[in-house]
Amino acid sequence: MARRRNIAARSDVSPPQGPVRTCIGCRKQASKRELLRVTAGSDATTGLPVVRPDPDGTAPGRGAHLHPTSECYDLAVRRKAFARALRVGAGPSSAPVGDYVAAARTTDQTDRNWSTRS
Repeated sequence: MARRRNIAARSDVSPPQGPVRTCIGCRKQASKRELLRVTAGSDATTGLPVVRPDPDGTAPGRGAHLHPTSECYDLAVRRKAFARALRVGAGPSSAPVGDYVAAARTTDQTDRNWSTRS
């Protein structure tokens, strides 16, 4: 007999709006809009497998989702979650995703200057 989840009892947590995905780094569920999609590909020069960011979510093939933070990226690398989620045999290089996350973090910090001083 299957157990039913009592969602009404958990009124403190509101379900995310729209499609829900799980971050491969922290394993928390979040709205698809909050996460960065990554896909597997191959490096043009070496031919080795590489993980590429797909911010538009339109690249073909299997994808995985990740919070665009350095914490979740580091967890995913440490857990070897990219190879498992994307079903790539050899350990793919995730350097392009790390570069994307680092660039996104620096633009967020420079765009949010809300100080009253100039």
